[in-house]
Amino acid sequence: MKTFTQTKLIYFYLLIDIVLLNLSMITFDCFNDTINLFDFNGSIDRYVNYFMHANLSWLITYIVISKQNLYLRDGLFNRVKRIGLRTFFFVFVSLFLAELFLSKTFSKIFFFEYTMGFFIIKLLFYVALYLLLDYRRRRDLNVNRALIVGVNETSLKLKQLIQHNPVLGFKLIGFVSDYDVEGQTLLGNTSEIERIIVDYKIEMIFVSFSIFGKDRITKDYLKICNRLGVRMRFVPDNQRWLKSKANLESVGSIVLINPQEIPLDDLYSRFIKRCFDILFSLCFIIFIFSWLFPIIAIIIKLSSKGPIFFIQQRTGANNKPFCCLKFRSMYVNDDADKVQATKNDPRITPIGKFMRRTNIDELPQFLNVLIGQMSVVGPRPHMLEHTAEYAKLIDEYLVRHYVKPGVTGWAQINGFRGITDELWKMEKRVEYDMAYISNWSFWWDMRIIYSTTFNRKTYENAG
Repeated sequence: MKTFTQTKLIYFYLLIDIVLLNLSMITFDCFNDTINLFDFNGSIDRYVNYFMHANLSWLITYIVISKQNLYLRDGLFNRVKRIGLRTFFFVFVSLFLAELFLSKTFSKIFFFEYTMGFFIIKLLFYVALYLLLDYRRRRDLNVNRALIVGVNETSLKLKQLIQHNPVLGFKLIGFVSDYDVEGQTLLGNTSEIERIIVDYKIEMIFVSFSIFGKDRITKDYLKICNRLGVRMRFVPDNQRWLKSKANLESVGSIVLINPQEIPLDDLYSRFIKRCFDILFSLCFIIFIFSWLFPIIAIIIKLSSKGPIFFIQQRTGANNKPFCCLKFRSMYVNDDADKVQATKNDPRITPIGKFMRRTNIDELPQFLNVLIGQMSVVGPRPHMLEHTAEYAKLIDEYLVRHYVKPGVTGWAQINGFRGITDELWKMEKRVEYDMAYISNWSFWWDMRIIYSTTFNRKTYENAG
């Protein structure tokens, strides 16, 4: 789920600010004949002093007033005012540190030049970012459609935060409540929540409730969300009673409870996994795919008419379809997107049998990994028709889409791959996928990658 909560936003904004600050220093250094930060002449003292001073001053500024400056309450103007206040505090901290630690050669003129430039660049950047994200949200581009269940003071505050902060990644579709609320248009009542989720294509629901009751109702919501593959957060109306940090997130001053918590909900875990995906897929593409591709492409073209790649719509993270790449292993046919390949399938070409048996046909999916649609390890992506079919037959089947699909997975190295002509085969595959999602670790990924190469079970049931 590509959404931002408080911890993520703190790091996100800090990274942007540091980049813009250093960009401003470099830019003004180019127009300043007296500073010459990059003219070392055997010494880097000037370079170190200025850059360490600026970055340390901003880090202190950010730590002191990070949360107070994090969220918009009154739209874009609020962001402009807060940027100005933070820049003023940065000037105070910088001058104080310069007086304590830097020599009298420190140029206050250069400092005020790059600080003013930093303020202007940052202002323009955040205005542009706000307008771009707001534009994309209004057109349903790369956002998560959200629903709030329950109307109270806390949920109305959450609505305000979502509407004024497009960087959170949500588009609020509306409220669901059993009681009419003046000034709020309701999509329906709580008995209709399953229909509303489906009809409005909801991807996240916030359930606002009292922590002193309604336990059965909240469990019912959780069951519905798991069945439909929708993420959920509880938003307790009694915020002051929440002391424990377990499974808690926050947006502004609002505490959220994640009842579906999985290891990859953690920002650091997702960062590590994504970095590995990029590094692994890049190395594979450069050192193996670059020379293997022309060989396989020539063989495919010589063996049968048709394209080199087979591109199929499959279900990705958050139930969103993506174009999954494979080397074409079948003769061109009208049933490729509907009917699974079977053993000794006459549609499979001679070279296709070898590619499927050795998993070579899956190798183009490392391009999907590189652009972020897939991961090296994860539940295998299924055809859209299979997703729709098995979601009706297997409870919580759609939970496997809480993470990115993988080129290989825990189910595959245990022999559950290929045709699923009997329901129990898909049930076992989902069982292994759920175990992986619930207990993910980086070292488990390493084990799966190793077993994909050297474990014979990986190659069983290849169609």
